[in-house]
Amino acid sequence: MLNFRDWAADIEGPKSARMEQRTKPYVKAQIQQAAALLGVDETTFVTNVALERARQTIADRERTLLSTQDRAVVLAALEAPAGPSDALREAMALRGDRVTHGG
Repeated sequence: MLNFRDWAADIEGPKSARMEQRTKPYVKAQIQQAAALLGVDETTFVTNVALERARQTIADRERTLLSTQDRAVVLAALEAPAGPSDALREAMALRGDRVTHGG
């Protein structure tokens, strides 16, 4: 295999989950060609490419990147949080009244 790491093979457990898809002949041919060039079968190729992309998508959604200016604003807010606003005090008072009186 040329420059190919089978990440899915490193994951413990049986291969018991099944995935199927329909695609266009051209797409399948491209996948077959890429897999052949790397010396792996289509299933290994597709599984590993999909796994890599899935991990990247999850990582991208689990973190937030801030600009330098936004980072400074967030850190300043954490260091000196604003007190509750009048609207928040009013909402909490209403909530407390409903909780206390079963409303």
